[in-house]
Amino acid sequence: MTPRTALTALHAGALLFGLSGIFAKLAQASAVFITCGRAAFAVAALGLFLALARRERWQPLSRGNAARLLLAGLLLAAHWVSFFQAIKVGGVAIGTLGFCSFPAFTVVLEALLFREKVRALEIAQVLMVSVGLVWVTPAFDLASGATAGLLWGVASGLLFALLSLLNRARPKAIGPVQAALCQNAVVAACLLPWAVPQAAQVPALDWLWIGLLGVFCTGLAHGLFVASLGVIKARTAAVVFAMEPVYGIFFAWLVFREQPTAMMLAGGVLIIAAALAPGLLRR
Repeated sequence: MTPRTALTALHAGALLFGLSGIFAKLAQASAVFITCGRAAFAVAALGLFLALARRERWQPLSRGNAARLLLAGLLLAAHWVSFFQAIKVGGVAIGTLGFCSFPAFTVVLEALLFREKVRALEIAQVLMVSVGLVWVTPAFDLASGATAGLLWGVASGLLFALLSLLNRARPKAIGPVQAALCQNAVVAACLLPWAVPQAAQVPALDWLWIGLLGVFCTGLAHGLFVASLGVIKARTAAVVFAMEPVYGIFFAWLVFREQPTAMMLAGGVLIIAAALAPGLLRR
């Protein structure tokens, strides 16, 4: 894979991740059922990728590694359920921008859990995200769909930050595709008792949206991300993937006519700038 091909693959992966909210909004099923279905389809896609790519071999899991992957899977399940609930309640733009608070949570949690020194840039990043979130929501009213959606989105950002810190401690012997496959298997397994009773009421078209969400927005997107990291630097990848909410909001505008207000756009720009800043300044 050439650097140009890797960069194209990276943008394609970010685009697919950005479409997650679109497919979740199109599906009429509950956030729990969508999450369980997404994970099940993702396990199949990641298993196929692991078998065909030959860049990563399955490694036996020790008891400690299995416990870490189990906890990571539970966090991933909670993150996805809260993210999809944010989309259902507040819309794609609000839910996605709420999720984009995760870099700020990561900075704070790293300082608390790992005793890492917080730099001036990271403090500015937290402040930018905080101000951006205030601008994104038109009024703080718990009865409002926008406010509830934003709170669910922020909760998903916090859970994703915790998941990222847990994955930071992932043993090097366990490859990223195997780790993702195991985590998705945990998600599907733990939500199955709640998803199965709902299956009979799920419209036929929802299976298409959930299948696309699992195969393309999870399995293929993760595969493109992993493949591109063999050529592209991690900091470049972080900058590209910070564009994920831009793709999501753009398609929500096209598909659902979710036209953001000027204040929402300003808040979104501030949040995305906070996510982009560290990667751009380190290049």
